[in-house]
Amino acid sequence: MGDAEVAGFHRALRDALAGLEALPQPVIAAINGAALGGGLELALACDLRVAAEGIEVGLPEVGLGIIPGGGGTARLPRIVGLGRAKELVLTGRRVGAAEALAMGLVTEAVPAARLAEAALALAERLARNAPVSLRQAKRALDRGLHLPLGEALDLENRLYQACLPTRDRQEALRAFAEKRPPVFTGE
Repeated sequence: MGDAEVAGFHRALRDALAGLEALPQPVIAAINGAALGGGLELALACDLRVAAEGIEVGLPEVGLGIIPGGGGTARLPRIVGLGRAKELVLTGRRVGAAEALAMGLVTEAVPAARLAEAALALAERLARNAPVSLRQAKRALDRGLHLPLGEALDLENRLYQACLPTRDRQEALRAFAEKRPPVFTGE
């Protein structure tokens, strides 16, 4: 690609990953193979990541004369911390599933044959919760991270208050009193 085509592709990639990250519902990445460069940046734009044992992830761009351009330098430190992110980005080092799990890059590492099952089980755990609460919690986490503590606490309170009048909250209270699982409708 020429320089103009690269610039257009880069903008489109950034926009697509920002759109994925901005989805109101939680998004799970199931990593089954090498996720290097843009592949890892795609996974970083997701809320949770499940990896198959034997995978490799990394941001090798510095060895190619560029830097991560799909959000890797912005998202990775927010997930694993600045020191670990610098080590991974500046060296281009690849890590396996066990190390990615240990540093918090992925939430679970499972045998490859169980990857789809594990990702679906995680999705089912999320789906048992109130949809409005999931959206509000994701919003509080994503937006609050970038705010001073007092502002983040105010944001959390506003989003909490928005959950109080929902039908799902009333259903949760009834279900608790009746000792049964709640049936949420997203209202």
